[in-house]
Amino acid sequence: MKKSIKIMLSVLLAIILLVIIAIISVPIFVDPNRYKPEIAAALKEQTGRELIIEGNIEFALFPSLGLTTGVMSVSNASGFDAQSFIKVAASHVSIDLLSLVFEKKIAINEIELKGLVLNLVRNGLANNWDDLFKTASKASISPSKPSAQSMPAEDSLALLAVGRISITDSQIRWQDLQAGDEWLVKDVNLETEAFRFNEPTNIKLSLLAGNVKTGFSAAIKLNTTSTSNNQLDSFVLTHTELQSTLAGQNIPSPSLAGVLTVDEIVLALANQAVKVSGAKLAVADVIMNADFSGVEIKNAPEFTGQLNIAAFNPANLLKVFAIAVPVMQDANALNALSLQSSFRATAESIELENLLATLDDTHAQGRLKVSHLSQPEIGFDLALDGLLLDRYLPPSDKSPKSLASPGAALAAGLSALPVETIRKLNADGQLTFEKLSVRGVDLKGLGFKLRAKNGNVSTQQSAKSFNQGTYSGHLSVDSGNTKPVIALTEQLTKVQLEPLLKGRFKQPITGQLTTTVQLQAQWRSADEWKSTLNGQVNLLLKDAVIRGFNLQKIIDNGKALVNGDAKPADSKNDQAIFSEITGTAIIKNGLLRNDDLVATSAKLNVDGKGTANLVDETLNYQLNARLPPVEPDQAQSPPLLVKVTGPFDNLNYAIDASALITDKARIEKVLDKNKDKINKLMNKLDKKLGSGTSDLLKGLFH
Repeated sequence: MKKSIKIMLSVLLAIILLVIIAIISVPIFVDPNRYKPEIAAALKEQTGRELIIEGNIEFALFPSLGLTTGVMSVSNASGFDAQSFIKVAASHVSIDLLSLVFEKKIAINEIELKGLVLNLVRNGLANNWDDLFKTASKASISPSKPSAQSMPAEDSLALLAVGRISITDSQIRWQDLQAGDEWLVKDVNLETEAFRFNEPTNIKLSLLAGNVKTGFSAAIKLNTTSTSNNQLDSFVLTHTELQSTLAGQNIPSPSLAGVLTVDEIVLALANQAVKVSGAKLAVADVIMNADFSGVEIKNAPEFTGQLNIAAFNPANLLKVFAIAVPVMQDANALNALSLQSSFRATAESIELENLLATLDDTHAQGRLKVSHLSQPEIGFDLALDGLLLDRYLPPSDKSPKSLASPGAALAAGLSALPVETIRKLNADGQLTFEKLSVRGVDLKGLGFKLRAKNGNVSTQQSAKSFNQGTYSGHLSVDSGNTKPVIALTEQLTKVQLEPLLKGRFKQPITGQLTTTVQLQAQWRSADEWKSTLNGQVNLLLKDAVIRGFNLQKIIDNGKALVNGDAKPADSKNDQAIFSEITGTAIIKNGLLRNDDLVATSAKLNVDGKGTANLVDETLNYQLNARLPPVEPDQAQSPPLLVKVTGPFDNLNYAIDASALITDKARIEKVLDKNKDKINKLMNKLDKKLGSGTSDLLKGLFH
């Protein structure tokens, strides 16, 4: 027994000795350069490509069996230019021979490539690498039947172990000749630790990619740890960090840097699934965190997860991207934005659910969806607590003009948009505001619904509190015609009038307004809709006070003029007070006409009619005022005509004194008061013109 064991050990030692002798002898007695022609011929036969080995092929013995080459190149595909398809300045490959002999495992200790240059070219439908894949596909098909002893592919891969991989000072050039596009990826450096299936491998990659035509460039550094199974259909990446610095066209000067870190990425190719945990992207002062998973990532990708954007300064971000920050009424506006939401994304849609967003002092929650990204369809349902819109408007909008109504503001906004933009608008959703402040007006309980499709836009808006009253309205736009048609219906109930007219009239008008408005217009430009405006208005104004306009004083001035009395003193507090004003109006091509105005006050009864030109904002109106009878049986006094004319912001009030002059009672009063003066005048006329002249003049008044 002992003798048998001794014999076996002797044989084993002999085999090991022979292997060692072979390892030592091969580099000494075999010159690999003798086989250059055979190697080149084999590649030529298989691929049709020329292989040129310029330097010597050398064996290395220590620390492992290896092969080192100098400059090698493979020619380009037929039909492409003469530059090499691939070229290597130097290479080295070493293997663990003992693992191959005793474990029947291919253990590559090290692969080194220096100065690798790879040229990829597309010309129309043809690429300069297609023939290599076709050759590989044919070579993989064996005409003979597979052996019963053949090993499954995954078992074959399991026998492969790769040690360190080093690719340095390399570059890849990509050219699309038909599109005239060219990219150059240079300074490529790849370092990996020893690779074994189901074991983690550290990977480091750095490169600089640039577009030759535009000058855009991206410097990239990647560090990660990768683990894969022996079927190469499952990968796990941990502790991943990707750094990038962008520069060039459309990138703010001098550059834009970003860092992406991911705790873990699990990729299952067989199931077309991916799971990403602990993703964090930092660009400028914006930090985004996300956790998500994806299914059908190859055929129909769909991703779901959570997104969180920490508070950042949007104004500063605009500056980073070299975008001018708009000048706003509030210099501290647009300084804080944050967002968190669950999301669902596909190749054609993005949906945010359970959305919580904060902009400065405004908080919003709800959902947002954008479908058909090529032709976006927007859906939304958002609730905001409060928005002070004025702070985001330009300083030039600090003009005293107030908000006419929500519907009028929407109409003006839509008319300012290009028609093509309206025709492309595709949206369906609603907004609610606890409070919205705009142009100094507070709207509470504001609701807004929008539906836009195929060039038709429809909105519904309402406010539980609008200038101490209520509001509801409906607006529609039909942009299918050459000139779009806009229609607006509004109902204002017990709304304070003064804020609506702020900035439109020099002196404020107060009162409680109830009105219904129906309007329609066409437009091509922002100002054209006024000249095509048509519709009707019903008006009821209670407890009205018109400051700067004192109708009683105007009448008293007329009396003083006729009677020769002193005019009443001017007062800064002149005003006209009416308990109620009613009327209707018809609008045609921007001209508003009213014929049935009735205003009631304690001292005067007033009716009126006239026009208001909404295009140039001028008024041409007349008021008929009557003094109520003092005695029950007293006849009604003749009407006094007051004309109101001029631009809205500087109206002129004037009385027609002819009504006073034609009043016989008033004339007699003037004659009696000035009797002595008139008699003296008549005597002078008799002396100069002849006797009887005074009698003729007196007859005119009797």
